[in-house]
Amino acid sequence: MPQDSVHGRPVGGTENSWCRAVPGGTGIATVALLLSKPPEASILQSALRTLQNRHGLLGSKLRYGAATNTFSFMNPPVPSLHVKSFDLSSTPHLLQTLISNPSADAVSPFHLILEHELNQNPWLNPKSSCSGTDVFFASIYALPDAKWVVVLRLHTAVCDRTTAVSLLRELIGVIREKEGGGKEENGMEGGEVSLGIEDFIPSGKAKKTLFVRGVDMLSYSVNSFRLTNLKFKDVKSPRSSEVVRLQLNHDDTHNLLTGCSARGIKLCGALAAAALIAAHSSKGSPDHHKEKYAVVTLTDCRPLLDPPLSTHHFGFYHSAILNTHSMKGGETMWELARRTYMAFANSKNSNKHFSDMADLNFLMRKAIENPGLTSSSSLRTSFLSVFEDPVIETSDEMYKEIVGLEDYTGCASVHGIGPSIAIFDTIRGGMLDCACVYPSPMHSRDQMQELIHQMKRLLLAAAAQNRVPYQ
Repeated sequence: MPQDSVHGRPVGGTENSWCRAVPGGTGIATVALLLSKPPEASILQSALRTLQNRHGLLGSKLRYGAATNTFSFMNPPVPSLHVKSFDLSSTPHLLQTLISNPSADAVSPFHLILEHELNQNPWLNPKSSCSGTDVFFASIYALPDAKWVVVLRLHTAVCDRTTAVSLLRELIGVIREKEGGGKEENGMEGGEVSLGIEDFIPSGKAKKTLFVRGVDMLSYSVNSFRLTNLKFKDVKSPRSSEVVRLQLNHDDTHNLLTGCSARGIKLCGALAAAALIAAHSSKGSPDHHKEKYAVVTLTDCRPLLDPPLSTHHFGFYHSAILNTHSMKGGETMWELARRTYMAFANSKNSNKHFSDMADLNFLMRKAIENPGLTSSSSLRTSFLSVFEDPVIETSDEMYKEIVGLEDYTGCASVHGIGPSIAIFDTIRGGMLDCACVYPSPMHSRDQMQELIHQMKRLLLAAAAQNRVPYQ
């Protein structure tokens, strides 16, 4: 497997796009854990250092070169991560500050801390540090009700969703080993800074003629001005990322997945369809008045690369496929779910996850540089983003035994460039749990709660058509 020098390397094309996006507020990856057992800061820090030594990117610094206007990963001899702790005197003070936000009414302390961390951006000014900025941070918050929140915050250039999931699993395994609970299975890599996704694309898969590339770029650009967005509440005020969760019980999740399987589609099709119907109906458009919405589907390319990479190969190895969908009102859930999923599947079968990668990265950077290219200078490049596959988690009981895990959420910020709503879906113990992230105050919490409520209603109705007793 190709590896680069332990001392670091220049960022790749997709990583460079994230390096341009994160200063604006999109791409702060966060994993928040609610625990009923007090975490030992020393054990947590030791475990995280172990993972940094195992996965070189986690211990690297992101450095900006002013002379060349480029970013690079640099590996210091010793990673500098230090777990930041907030005790019972400092956490309530922080929560009181967060609760003062009118949109935070009736939001739990765990949820408030998640949103707080999503909006902590040490990469805001990449030019401010000659030695670079860490890509990985960790914090512990003590809550008054004998609960604790542990938060891992990473730069998305080094942490896609697969990395975040594997990081959590490896971390809990290392903690178990350090507490004397047995040998933890080693991850991968061995400390080197792995190459970016472009270096693993199979030969010929990303090739386009100059003419075809020009036509595709023109098509993406022209279509972007014809796309419909959710109603913007406030496009002028400073933005932050907020989260609404969508959750289904065992039976409803089982029936929804059964319905998807019976129709030869994946869950992402159903989620996209519910979001599109809810969004279109919220606009109150006249019947048969067509509007186009953009949906971005993120797919993990690891198994498709050359050589294939494992889920323990840390970094950003997802690719985006952008499809547009016309809505005129009256669409049914399952018909639209199949239409949206097949549009994505056909694009993937045509290798657009590889062939359009450079085009979409270029257009993303151009929109960051020129917000006026987007509607109302909102930096909204699509209505929705979803993942091709949900995270499947079956180890909750084991995690509860080891660290006292009560709840957790993993997602990333979107208040720079990005969609109006990004769905991070997990099936935990057979139950669907989606973190739906949106830019505020461009969209209000009330607005998004109503949208998610309508999505849930549609998903439940679709699931009821496939009602099978959950075993």
